[in-house]
Amino acid sequence: MIQTLDDLGLKNIALDMDGESVLVARLDRAAKRNALDAGTIEELIALFSLLPRVGARAVVLTAAGDHFCAGLDLVEHHREDRRPEDFMHLCLRWHEAFNKMEYGGVPVIAALKGAVVGGGLELASAAHIRVADRSTYFALPEGQRGLFTGGGATIRVADLVGKARMIDMMLTGRVYQGDEAVAVGLAQYLVDDSLAKALDLAQAAAANLPLTNFAICSAISHMQNMSALDAAYAEAVVAGVVNTQPDARARLAAFADKTAPRVRPDPS
Repeated sequence: MIQTLDDLGLKNIALDMDGESVLVARLDRAAKRNALDAGTIEELIALFSLLPRVGARAVVLTAAGDHFCAGLDLVEHHREDRRPEDFMHLCLRWHEAFNKMEYGGVPVIAALKGAVVGGGLELASAAHIRVADRSTYFALPEGQRGLFTGGGATIRVADLVGKARMIDMMLTGRVYQGDEAVAVGLAQYLVDDSLAKALDLAQAAAANLPLTNFAICSAISHMQNMSALDAAYAEAVVAGVVNTQPDARARLAAFADKTAPRVRPDPS
């Protein structure tokens, strides 16, 4: 039975710890621009299925080489010459992997660089925070390649940028980068060193109480799938559990006696 990260035996994802609580998961197929083959998808499922049980308080998802992820491994796709039902089941495994990320309750911060294209953008959009550097560019070139998104872009990317922008990206091959990419919602941060910033954000998130992070990184996504009335009820239930957790008593006491850090804008 797989119980530790070492038991996973990953070949396409390298794992390291940053401190005691932040796991750094690095896509490790640089020669393929970290394109996602079927094996890598299975490794993502295994990793993000185990994470909530091994004590990682936050994850930084990064990549070897110059590119975050160039999407579906088109060489494998061409070689396998799959039947429609086979590719449908492969797509469902992509959804399984990305749902484990989004709904797993552990904060995932993606450190982006170079190509974040096609399935790579679907992968990035499943992270809770996306940090781009100056080399990062985003695209959905499926239209030009005779393809259609199959890993959740119609759900997550459309949610980030809106239906009209996503259709434009797919029809015309439009590429977003820099400040424009942040402005339309593809990333929340644009920095010179995306990995360093992602690690800083992960350490900050890891300092939160795990139950609070679980609610933030799971409940919000679930509530977005509900009617407004159902979401209001679910929010009240989650708040009832989280806001009365015993582990928060010391933090509430610090606020009450004015020893807690105050919320201030960044002076820079």
